[in-house]
Amino acid sequence: MTPQNNTPQNSAPRNNKQRNEKGHERSRPAVRSRTAQAPGQRTRAADPARLVAFEVLRAVSEDDAYANLVLPKSIRKHQLDKRDAGFATELAYGALRGQGTYDAILAKCVDRPLDKLDPAVLDALRIGAHQLLAMRVPPHAALDQTVGLARAVIGAGPSALINAVLRKVAARDLDSWVEELTRDETDATRRAAIEHSHPEWIVRALRQSLVAHGRSVEEITDLLKADNDAPVVNLVALPGLGNLDEAREAGAVDGELVEGSALYSAGDVGRLDSVRAGTTRVQDAGSQLVARALAGVDIGDRTADGSRDGEQWLDLCAGPGGKATLLAALANERGAILLANEPAEHRAKLVRQALDAVPGEVWDVRTGDGRTIANQYPDTFDRILVDAPCTGLGALRRRPESRWRRKPSDVGELGSLQRELLLAAVDAVKAGGVVAYVTCSPHPAETTAVVSDVLRQRNDLELLDAGAALDAVSLTGNLEAGHELTAQLWPHIHATDAMFLALIRRKP
Repeated sequence: MTPQNNTPQNSAPRNNKQRNEKGHERSRPAVRSRTAQAPGQRTRAADPARLVAFEVLRAVSEDDAYANLVLPKSIRKHQLDKRDAGFATELAYGALRGQGTYDAILAKCVDRPLDKLDPAVLDALRIGAHQLLAMRVPPHAALDQTVGLARAVIGAGPSALINAVLRKVAARDLDSWVEELTRDETDATRRAAIEHSHPEWIVRALRQSLVAHGRSVEEITDLLKADNDAPVVNLVALPGLGNLDEAREAGAVDGELVEGSALYSAGDVGRLDSVRAGTTRVQDAGSQLVARALAGVDIGDRTADGSRDGEQWLDLCAGPGGKATLLAALANERGAILLANEPAEHRAKLVRQALDAVPGEVWDVRTGDGRTIANQYPDTFDRILVDAPCTGLGALRRRPESRWRRKPSDVGELGSLQRELLLAAVDAVKAGGVVAYVTCSPHPAETTAVVSDVLRQRNDLELLDAGAALDAVSLTGNLEAGHELTAQLWPHIHATDAMFLALIRRKP
């Protein structure tokens, strides 16, 4: 795991107003070291930005929460300005991404197994380690502020332990620590897991995934590094309904992969009126590409007069509604109707909220098990998106806690559901229609194996060229994502999530 280049430079309590416009902390005149301070002068209050990061880590550890949902709420609760919000975001996500490496380092600095530590103490140590090893925060500031945080929210006793441990961590830089940890390690997978902060099983899975999709296993280092890069926010303007003018005025730059997209790094995207209205949305470029590929693939004339009006589309696994909303906007332009299906009522509510930005006459929402869709709608739809539940190994950069939460057994457990959903979709699609099977995972057990198994069970299905379909809707026209008719996007190649796409046509 390598330090980020866009991280804060110094550290001081928020009230000292030392952060610059990007949330980085500016250098300050030299101050007495932590040990030179009298006890009454030591920091006893929690810096709000660090407190937000700590709350995020505690929610992830204690409640199995998702960082991307907890962080905005905590930022609003503590009323952080743009500068402090940027610092808190980097600290929280960085500590989560680097957890594997930091825990290996901390294990060398603590006199007991890490699982014997109070979980809150361990989270505080991870926050301190990230500041010391991967942010441009001077050691005295990282120590003082982390110990002050611990003293304020955990207690005086644990703060002494945290101070002692972090002083040991600060004795070396990150490269030196990694060198020591891997010096005698001969297994390449274990070395990569420590250096790039991924569980060993995920390193092995990603190596297999590269080979399965026609790429070199030598790309594994670049892929792991890309997982640890902080992703830029991707925006999409809903076709025919939104535009990117406001986002551009706020500093967004047009995306290079897909029409109507932009990259935004100017702070809280929720402040944009178009985002609040829902006509501009946050959506990874990979998700945009696979949705547009399904909408764009040629399935021939669907009516007697040669027009395509009246097509019926289905998003089988629609929650929380991102791809469904883009599909609905495309359907609105093309005279089609979209049905969005979601089994969980609370997620179906999110789908309806997302679709509100699109004229209501072109979409509807069904709440029900997607595996039963063909019972109600046999041979009905012209285009179906199956964005199947998966391990999410392709989105680890956006969901840093997932790498520590997932287990190897999850792959097999999800496999049966993925096959059942895809079989239901091919029963619900019309003869001549197309099903797009999509996962945010490159794992062959969730991608090519699922597709192959379904194709073996049916003699009325054929694969279309998914790579060509992606090229047709991309701005580059040459993504080099196709392999044996399926397609795989990659963070280290395309700067997208690792989205997989297979296009399956039901033969006339």
